[in-house]
Formats: sequence, C-alpha cells, structure tokens
Amino acid sequence: MSIDVNNESGRRVDEEAVLDIARYALARMRIHPLSELSVIAVDAATMEQLHKQWMELPGPTDVMSFPMDELRPPSRDEEEPPQGLLGDIVLCPEVAEKQGADAPTQHSMDEELQLLTVHGVLHLLGYDHEEPGERAEMFGLQSAIVDGWRAERGLSGPSPAPTTTS
Repeated sequence: MSIDVNNESGRRVDEEAVLDIARYALARMRIHPLSELSVIAVDAATMEQLHKQWMELPGPTDVMSFPMDELRPPSRDEEEPPQGLLGDIVLCPEVAEKQGADAPTQHSMDEELQLLTVHGVLHLLGYDHEEPGERAEMFGLQSAIVDGWRAERGLSGPSPAPTTTS
C-alpha cells in the first residue's frame, strides 16, 4: 500500500498514526495492496478555500475526500481486488481539535484525525451518509474499523463517536 501523509497545517500531527490507521482501514476493506492514497493536513484557511471551491459551503470543514479511480471493496466472489489510485484525503487539524474537545466523549485532536482518516477512506470507497440508512452503514463501519485498529494496538476505550459534518 502506497500512502503518502503530508502535514502542511502548521500543527503537530501524529502522522504515523494517520498512516497506520489508513493502512489498517484499506486492508480491512480489502483494497489492493498496490493501491495508492494521499493524505494531507492543511490549515483552516486552506480547508475553507477547498470547502468553498468544491462544496460551495462556507467555512473550514474537518475532512474532504477526492476520489480518483473510484475503487470499491471487492465482492466476495473476486479473488483479487482491483488496484489503482484511490485518491486524496484532506484533513484540518484545527477543526479536528475543536470537534474532539466539543464531543460528548472528549478526545484529542489526534484521535479525531484518526477517525476522520477512516471517514475519508470510506468516502473514497463510495460510502456516504446523506440518507439515514447510508449513515448507519457508514458510521457503523467507521466505528468497527477504528475500534479494531485501537484494539490491535492496545489502546484503551472505544473509538470516539462520529463528529464529522462532511
């Protein structure tokens, strides 16, 4: 799995954890090991600009996903998943820090960024949360992935509750 993580946000970000949880999520979703993903952390001004340009919405958001090859998890019948360029995930640590602090189960910016990384991966794989059924499926899968990753690493407690607005 080729995953590039770049931090251009000006804040300290646990890039290793972002890389590790992205790798874990892609493996869990059975994405081809030669597929490529880019994750970038940006400041609030940059995220606001992207949010306005691509979503026509004001203000910065927490995460945005830009799919490339529209890869999907393979069906059970396929022996090998297709490979390709998954796309880009853009994270905003400033928004993540606020969301983590404001969440009912307060958590760190890095924990929120881990959650948002999985959220972004799922968006790249075609999951969405516009409709109640889609939301239940996506957030259930998101929690299962984050919880599984945390359990494998011996991190205590359940994953943070979904806080994303995108």
